[in-house]
Amino acid sequence: MSHDLTALALVCSLKASPAASSSEKLGREVLAELEKHGVISSDVVRVVDHDVRFGVTDDEGAGDAWPAIRQQVLDAEILVLATPIWMGQPASVCKMVLERLDNEIAVTDDEGRPVLFGKVAIVAVVGNEDGAHHTSAELFQALDDVGYTIPAQGVTYWVGEAMQGTDYQDLDPAPEKTTGTTATAARNAAHLAALLKGSPYPAS
Repeated sequence: MSHDLTALALVCSLKASPAASSSEKLGREVLAELEKHGVISSDVVRVVDHDVRFGVTDDEGAGDAWPAIRQQVLDAEILVLATPIWMGQPASVCKMVLERLDNEIAVTDDEGRPVLFGKVAIVAVVGNEDGAHHTSAELFQALDDVGYTIPAQGVTYWVGEAMQGTDYQDLDPAPEKTTGTTATAARNAAHLAALLKGSPYPAS
């Protein structure tokens, strides 16, 4: 059943296109699952392909690419935030995205609600070391702070064996456990987004 939902994946790989990215691979897999549950369109933005400036405002001046990406964020009912793990942490690109989203706390709609209220966020994490739970916990807290709602089991991840060289993008087919968590996260996100679109949070 279509609820006219849209989704955006912000891929926080440190590698610019056209380099292969495990984060983008998993992010696109989430979008593919979302399409099975009423998401009529989706888009992927690899953040490092754009000149996004450091800062906490909606526009950091001439040449800043964030305002255009921000509009895509505001237009989407579902945000997929995809990041690799580096040194047990979300990638620096991902932290920059969160800093730019911090601006939205103070931006409200006509009824006084922060503009990201009623929107859903899920997380996709890849890495060759442990840290997926820590990384998702950090991202959940930040996304909740700016107004997103996190669905039940709203994360999918894959981490390889410590100190080995295999990446998620090298796996074909993808591991069954990961594809299962991807399907669950997408299903729950689409369900929650449809509910919130039909019944928004109360006004201030």
